[in-house]
Amino acid sequence: MSGNFKKSISLFDLILIGLGAIFGSAWLFAVSSVASKAGPVGSFAWLIGGAIILLIGLVYAELGAALPRTGGILRYPVYSHGPLVGYLISFVTIIAYTSLVSIEVTAVRQYLAFWFPGLTKANSESPTVIGWLLQFALLALFFLLNYWSVKAFTKANAIISVFKYLVPVTIIVILAFHFKSANFSVAGFAPFGGQGVQTAIATGGVMFAYLGLHPIVSIASEVKNPQRNIPIALVVCIILSALIYTTMQVLFLGSIPTDMIGNDWAQIADKFSLPFKDIAIALGLGWLAVIVVLDAVVSPGASGNIFMNTASRLVYAWSRTGTLFKTFSKVDKGTGIPRSSLWLSFGLSVFWTLPFPSWDALVNVCSVALILSYVVAPISSAAFRVNAKDLKKPFKLKGMSIIAPLSFIFASFIVYWSGWKTNSWLLGSQLVMFVLYLIFSKYVPTKEVSLAQQLKSAWWLIAYYIIMLVISYLGSFGGGTETLKNPVDLILVTVVALAIYYWAKYSGLPKAIIDNDEPIPEEKAEAEVKAEPAK
Repeated sequence: MSGNFKKSISLFDLILIGLGAIFGSAWLFAVSSVASKAGPVGSFAWLIGGAIILLIGLVYAELGAALPRTGGILRYPVYSHGPLVGYLISFVTIIAYTSLVSIEVTAVRQYLAFWFPGLTKANSESPTVIGWLLQFALLALFFLLNYWSVKAFTKANAIISVFKYLVPVTIIVILAFHFKSANFSVAGFAPFGGQGVQTAIATGGVMFAYLGLHPIVSIASEVKNPQRNIPIALVVCIILSALIYTTMQVLFLGSIPTDMIGNDWAQIADKFSLPFKDIAIALGLGWLAVIVVLDAVVSPGASGNIFMNTASRLVYAWSRTGTLFKTFSKVDKGTGIPRSSLWLSFGLSVFWTLPFPSWDALVNVCSVALILSYVVAPISSAAFRVNAKDLKKPFKLKGMSIIAPLSFIFASFIVYWSGWKTNSWLLGSQLVMFVLYLIFSKYVPTKEVSLAQQLKSAWWLIAYYIIMLVISYLGSFGGGTETLKNPVDLILVTVVALAIYYWAKYSGLPKAIIDNDEPIPEEKAEAEVKAEPAK
């Protein structure tokens, strides 16, 4: 039998989930990556990235309070612009979140190789067979913790969080005693200029670190008093994480033995591939290195558990939009868990570990995929002001007419900064998915929104993908031709983003199609699966 989601998550649980998602593997790797891409000025990348995410977070706060839906980040674009837009956003988001789980277990394995070298291949960051089996075992553990009950998930997260946050605080205190201000000038404060900061934000792990938004909104149906607790949790998590990450970046830079910096910040990522463990050893603090490695198992492990939970809710939400098998919209009556969606999330997470990737190899693409899923929030929010004027908003954001387009512009900057190599195949894959939707158009949902209307409400997104591809190709990031130089490229992105924003705002559905959050009864879901071809 199918049941309902159970409202068992408190504000405190929600904040821990958000912070748990943010403080996963990113704090263990990103500081050296940011330093190698931007130098000392990279510290500002965390503040800039935090400000961008805060803008987007405020938009999500309004949407999450008004429409507390499980997997809401995938359902809002369906409500505002129809199934086609929802389908495209769902595809890229599911890819991002299932790969996130594999990123976290990859981080655990890479740090454990400090004690057990047999987990990682010699002169490589790829796992051995034993290393991959360890990753699989962790994925299976996350699956079981989420399979049993929501309480099991939240209790496990709360217990782990105590140790998980204690270690970064300890590192901050210890490194403060080894801080050397001379480090910030020895090889130049901004050796790579503004472009270095932009690259650090997009592909240095900064955007990857700020991942607490989606988990908070995705479990909205299971939150007590979501209208109040979702906005509070979003803002608290973003502000706290921005302050902590900036502090850790500054202290990492200031604590590096000055002679190890040399004259080139670009080599820091190679010298400190496991930054806080490596710097502890360089400073002769072996005990701190041991604690860091222990936390390197706990932090990404806890985040992987959260992302497994989030991914299953997103698969459920995708199914609810009508462009994925209905069986994934079933919720177990006894536990209130979408178990079929959890199985798929587990399978996809295992799949992403099969190419035996390293942490760095997955982060760039995952970061851009997540930003592409973020950009739709301000669009849906704007469209609702046109086609859902009666929507009740317990948390109404003042200045939304400015905040929404600004957040879309900044998100577009991050997409552009990610570079041609990443955007060429990621945005290209979105266009391929669009073509497949048209090829199999006789199977797509058209009961509430005709295909013609779906296309009318989706052309802005297709245009956005194509134009961003062209700008990325002509730009100066990640393999572009460097035809466009700063600040011309950023001005062009701004103009394009504003034009797309207002096009999207007024090309939504004539009337928003907002459903409730009742799961589809199991018997009906099974009947629809038998009756309908694969979507």
